[in-house]
Parts: sequence; C-alpha cells; structure tokens
Amino acid sequence: MSEQQIRALMAAREVAMTARDASTLGSHYAPDVVAFTLAPPLVHRGAEVIDVAARKAWFETFEGPIEYEIRDLEITIGGDIAYSHALNRMATTPKGAPAGFELWFRSTVCFRREDGEWRITHVHDSVPFYMDATLRAAVDLKP
Repeated sequence: MSEQQIRALMAAREVAMTARDASTLGSHYAPDVVAFTLAPPLVHRGAEVIDVAARKAWFETFEGPIEYEIRDLEITIGGDIAYSHALNRMATTPKGAPAGFELWFRSTVCFRREDGEWRITHVHDSVPFYMDATLRAAVDLKP
C-alpha cells in the first residue's frame, strides 16, 4: 500500500508540473523540507520550497507547455521513511529564448509518513558534468 501511495504522489507531481499547479506541488512537502534543486542557491529550505507564489512566478518564466516526466522510478520503504530515485525529463521554452530545451536529470526524493500521509522531506536533483577542461554540465545526456 505505501509504495502505491508514493507512486501516486509522484504521478501527481508529474501532472502538477505540466499543469503549472503550484498549490498541488507545495502540498506534497513536509514543513521542514530541504531541497537541492537544479537552480541556485545550493540549498532551499522549508517555506521557500513550499512557497506557492514563488513557484507560480517560476512557471511564468516559461512560454508554452512544460513537459515533465519521471522515468525508472524505484522506491525503497522502511517503516515511516522512504526514498526514491529516478531519471526525470523537463522540456519547455524560457520566455525570450530563441528555442526550447530538453533536459534529463537525476532525482532522489525522500519521504516521511505523517498521520498516514507521505510527505516529501528532501529532494536532490542533479546533472553530471564533463570532467574535462570545460567542467560544463552534461545537459545533452539521454537515458
């Protein structure tokens, strides 16, 4: 049952991202959430992660649709704590950009069950980087 609940939560996140539904996304987090996202700064905490207005403002930085996919989701559960890892894809067009982008990234999400409901307590998203002289993010990788 718990794995089904977490899978449903993650599926709801996919839908909320494509629908630009900031309220639903915010409702998935525990109040003490810590997030290491792709965007600066290095760490986001609590209310900053849950902030619906900030997420709406972020959605407004993109034109047209936002495509979001969670692939190869694996979940491990131990009592009231769980974690997952997956490969995620986001594709959209930043406002004013000449073209859109598609980005695959790695995502680890940790959960805690509180009052029978799973909440996200930690998110860690990342892209690898080329370990050559450029040190540039490897945003051209695909699974």
